[in-house]
Amino acid sequence: MMWGLEYFSFRDLWSPMFMIFMMAIIVLYTFMVGPWKHRFAGSAPVSFSRQLSFVLAIVLLYLTQGGPLSLMGHLMFTFHMTNMALAYILVPPLLIYGIPDWMWRRLFRASFWRWGAFRLIMNPIISLGLFTLLFSFYHMPDNHDWIMTHFTVHRIYYALLFISSVMMWWHVYCPIPEWRRMTHMLTLGYIFMSGLLLTPACAMIIFASGPLFAVYNDPQVWVKAMGYCVSGDPAELLSKFEGPAFFNMMSGKDDQQLGGIVMKLLQEFVNAAALYTVFMQWYRKERSEEKDKDELLKPAAANR
Repeated sequence: MMWGLEYFSFRDLWSPMFMIFMMAIIVLYTFMVGPWKHRFAGSAPVSFSRQLSFVLAIVLLYLTQGGPLSLMGHLMFTFHMTNMALAYILVPPLLIYGIPDWMWRRLFRASFWRWGAFRLIMNPIISLGLFTLLFSFYHMPDNHDWIMTHFTVHRIYYALLFISSVMMWWHVYCPIPEWRRMTHMLTLGYIFMSGLLLTPACAMIIFASGPLFAVYNDPQVWVKAMGYCVSGDPAELLSKFEGPAFFNMMSGKDDQQLGGIVMKLLQEFVNAAALYTVFMQWYRKERSEEKDKDELLKPAAANR
């Protein structure tokens, strides 16, 4: 049994309209970095690694928000937390890296982006605090169950989570040098703090004495949440499967603990990669400045 996915239709698993929308974004991006790039001031060829990064980000975002992983996230808490880690920890840096600087400049050239309100919320501390607050608030059991069972609120909250995650990662991988608001040393500390601030929410989930989330343990709450991601009458799910336990290979507590561990491990893995990347950028910058300084000193030394 593939986690019970054979019991769901193609529409339930793959969300065809959302799939078409995400494919359209990839096609549009391909034209913008290819045949249409001459329409952008200061445009330059985009490397294959950047294009691959963007496509991978869109594919992962689709899988976690509308593809099979999204449905599996309603069946097991482990997959829910996997989706959280992929969509809000891994996808944002891939997306930021995949979009070239000249495209970002065009996107943010409108004057209203320079308003005080936008500059305030893009403060690194506020960006980090906003994402941490939204993520932690969402994973308080009562809040989580309520959001998961109210479709409109669920969609809006997920959109806010994604925007705040991009804002947070922007300060780590800012693609436009003159827009960078932190030194490399501060950026290293910023990455460390991002991991530290999410630890309490993950610890609460991992070390809880029992299942916390009704969506994954109460059949009535579960079927209400499932009604937003499957076609037909969700009540039929109860008559067929009796609840989420049918699809779960573990107990509710074990599933919950594994979900918290997966989230924390994936976050630490991505943060470790970010720390390495920023440190190497800092190292190369220092080496380049030292080399330039040595080149300037050579003529003076030769004239002595």
